[in-house]
Amino acid sequence: MELDERTLPLYLQKDIKEFVNYKNSDINPKLRLDIYWGELYGSINTAQHSYEITKEVADYLRDKYLGI
Repeated sequence: MELDERTLPLYLQKDIKEFVNYKNSDINPKLRLDIYWGELYGSINTAQHSYEITKEVADYLRDKYLGI
């Protein structure tokens, strides 16, 4: 699937950016990664269930960023 992530809702773009930045930072990623993971998971679900993104896009994002 090809997806222009700039078309995603702004709150979802923000949570993706924060998750990726934290995951790639020098900080021990396991310390608080669960917080960012949960925020991103919730944002994906919110966007899907408010019909801002399709189930297919939500599944793609869950797989790409969260490994599920």
